[in-house]
Amino acid sequence: MYSRFSNKLSKLLNKQVPATGLGLFRLFYGLITLQEIFFLLYFNHLIFDPIPYLDVEFPMIPTFLVLWAVVATCVMLGYRYQTAMLCNYLFWILFVNFTPMQRDFDGGFDTFMIGAGFFLLFLPADKAFSLDNLRYKLSQPFKHYREYAKPTVSVLAYYLPVAICLGFLYFDSSVHKMFAEHWRNGLGTWLPATQPYYVSALDMSPLLNQEWLQNLLGYTILVFQFTFIFFFWQRHLRIVYLLIGMSLHLGITLSFNIYPFGLGMLCFYFLMIPFRWWRAMGHVFIAKKPTLTVFFDRQCPLCNRTALTLNHFDIFRRIDFKNAQENAANYPEMATIKSETLLMDLYAIDTNGHIYSGVQTYAQIFKHTGYLAFIGVLLSLPMIRPFVEKKYRTIADTRVRCDVACLVVAPLENNTWYTSLVEQYAVQKPKTFTRKLTKILTLLLLLQLNSTIHYGLIYRLKLHNPVLSPLTQISNTLILWSQTFVGIVPHPLYLHDHFTGYDHILAITYTDATGQEKWLPFVNDQGRMLAPNWGRVHSMWANIAVTPTINNQRLEKFIMKITAFYGRDLGIDLNKTTFHIQMKKTRAPNDWVKDLLHQNMAGTWTIIGTAQWKDKAIQIELPDNINSL
Repeated sequence: MYSRFSNKLSKLLNKQVPATGLGLFRLFYGLITLQEIFFLLYFNHLIFDPIPYLDVEFPMIPTFLVLWAVVATCVMLGYRYQTAMLCNYLFWILFVNFTPMQRDFDGGFDTFMIGAGFFLLFLPADKAFSLDNLRYKLSQPFKHYREYAKPTVSVLAYYLPVAICLGFLYFDSSVHKMFAEHWRNGLGTWLPATQPYYVSALDMSPLLNQEWLQNLLGYTILVFQFTFIFFFWQRHLRIVYLLIGMSLHLGITLSFNIYPFGLGMLCFYFLMIPFRWWRAMGHVFIAKKPTLTVFFDRQCPLCNRTALTLNHFDIFRRIDFKNAQENAANYPEMATIKSETLLMDLYAIDTNGHIYSGVQTYAQIFKHTGYLAFIGVLLSLPMIRPFVEKKYRTIADTRVRCDVACLVVAPLENNTWYTSLVEQYAVQKPKTFTRKLTKILTLLLLLQLNSTIHYGLIYRLKLHNPVLSPLTQISNTLILWSQTFVGIVPHPLYLHDHFTGYDHILAITYTDATGQEKWLPFVNDQGRMLAPNWGRVHSMWANIAVTPTINNQRLEKFIMKITAFYGRDLGIDLNKTTFHIQMKKTRAPNDWVKDLLHQNMAGTWTIIGTAQWKDKAIQIELPDNINSL
């Protein structure tokens, strides 16, 4: 079997496919990381301060978050990809393991993003939709863009991240789900969607009130997750798994307030879109023939680089850049322009025979790209155009033309790890490379099996005993390392462990200076968590502070954080404000109940405690045993 697996890897390694999906995967991974960094910046004091605004333990956190945002932007744009991806991977590890993010504000997708980042270190995700691609072209300015072959990559670059980051996760999750009664009843998607803490602003009750539909969704997800790792790569089943998976995670993104998790999983499905779909979309969106022809001076390095740069962003191929010295004579409309004049500016002609030059050419180029048309409009505005034309004239009149000696330029080398390992080492020693890759993938499989067997079977079946204690310690150590660096962890999400006994929710109100009671903009009177308190802030309150068995010490810590954070945000004088801890009863049954979401939202709130600040100290009064109320 090991030999068959190795031979299959060797065959897939040599199969070349377009890099389109991989480039989009990198772009959206960087975008999701960037939005999460903005989220951390917004909730900086709530997440990282021991006492928000009053006790700032990490004053440099915003600086590091801004640096991380710069790195994530480089990842998204594909600029200096290898360095940016390595820095991004390290930032995820550092913030998750050395700040309160993991302990108190687990986003539910942090380890998943670490795992994806780990694979992106070795993937050729810079070959499409990247600035690095442009940098390589600009290092050879006298090579026409048509001379570059379309970038291709090994099909393994698509299969391996999907198999490990999605397939392993789904299989592990399905094992845990089999121990949850509501999942066995086909209500795995229904139960979380009936709890006010977990739902988004969209009311999904019309769908939740169809028992047959909820059973269909629940059982479909179980089968989908259990079988994904075995069949997703088969050509005739890939589209089925693609459509079900995209629908599943789009539904999570829209209906639950854990949208980062949904988006993080969703971006992987760019790697599962059939290559023929990309070609079909190309036939639809890419122009059949250019709508604008641009002439540039072939012996001008600046003009060549300009043509390469503008062509790089012409993703719909509506513009054709041609050598003025050789091609202008083929257009009768250009005959009136002297050759000396033609080489002084960037000229263009559209399909209607209209001729443009200088800044007008740039304006037309941006307009013809479609998605950059607003730049072309700005360049045409009367207040902007004179200034731009003056700057353009200064550059155009001082540019230097090139002689034959400077036509030969050393190209910029692609030094990514993928190039070194796959495009060089694998080509030179294919059998050795395949053998080592097989061993690495086997190790990753064993790490996942260790996690699944330990927490999915031994823990669930309560098979722990003193004889297995040394093995348990070794297993825990392996899980610690695999979680930290590869993102392989147990995935017992929203199971019976969480919902059994989850029959009460808490919120916070306060009495303002006029004596009027108001709700903090955190949990509203329905019990629903308000935006932007979603993602990891939701996890802090709904999964750690408020649980089936509430720990008063832990709850008081988060009441302190929330009141201090929103007190400052709302301009409340904490020393003169009394906060009220409200509790409402809810239900989380394992059997289907019609309109349960509205029933849980319509319950009556009862004040069970108060919180009062004095200087930098808070006095919280709560019942000794909230769970018994």
